[in-house]
Amino acid sequence: MKYRKLKNIDMDVSILSYGASSLGSVFKEINESEGIRTVHEAIDLGINLIDVSPYYGLTKAEIVLGKALQDIPRDKYLLSSKAGRYGEHDFDFSRKSILTSVEDSLKRLNTDYLDILLLHDIEFGSFDEVMEEGIPALRELKNAGKIRYFGVSAYPLEIFKRVLAQTDLDLILSYCHYSLNDQSLLDLIPFLEEKKVDLINASPLSMGLLSSRGGPPEWHPADDEIKRVCQEAANYCKEQGADIAKLAIQFAVSNELIPTTLVSTANPTNMRHNIQWATESIDEQLLHDILTILKPIHNKTW
Repeated sequence: MKYRKLKNIDMDVSILSYGASSLGSVFKEINESEGIRTVHEAIDLGINLIDVSPYYGLTKAEIVLGKALQDIPRDKYLLSSKAGRYGEHDFDFSRKSILTSVEDSLKRLNTDYLDILLLHDIEFGSFDEVMEEGIPALRELKNAGKIRYFGVSAYPLEIFKRVLAQTDLDLILSYCHYSLNDQSLLDLIPFLEEKKVDLINASPLSMGLLSSRGGPPEWHPADDEIKRVCQEAANYCKEQGADIAKLAIQFAVSNELIPTTLVSTANPTNMRHNIQWATESIDEQLLHDILTILKPIHNKTW
């Protein structure tokens, strides 16, 4: 496994990290023992950053992850969780909510501190509450030693600039904006470097758009054109005897400007494949062909 240094905080992170949302049966019902083995496989093969949230499976992901980590030395991994989103339409970024959420997460995760805490999907909450209560609560937790570093996660890139115009953060988590079909995250990186804010990238498969399994899940918010062109790219990969998921992961981890990319699975075999792919050289001709197919929807968002 290759590691990169987060420039502004004291962490070396694996270029591929583990997004534990799958442990909450977010995508499909999981076998708990298999999910636990997936966590162990990830750590054994060099992944050192694990990201979770109480929202994933309505605390199930944190519970399963806590079971998986209980016998592993705490210095073997970096643990990131979130606060502020607790259900599909349940957002609360108040000080009381954030402080209570963290205490509950620590109990479920069987630890007395988090390496990273993120306010989760801040674009859906009250921006004033995020700024006036949520972020001060993060500072309070950091000063108390409950968390080491803090930041926010969101989908729209512009909200990061809005937050960072008013306050300091240690890092941000962005998803679906550095992948084969969308590299708009690159436009934000000079601003993050200027502000001395680190970056976690997530969802290199664009939440299932870049999948060989016959298209994304029904709930996917992308429009029909994006789905159609991504499916065309997946089909082309299959015709070449390749898997677009492999290409997507390799593409994400190959950029030195992206310190780490989260991938999610609750299957140990899939985890092994993901890690193996991340260490192999990318097929440059296939990458060229796929980027050409995806050009009509390049950086198109939803």
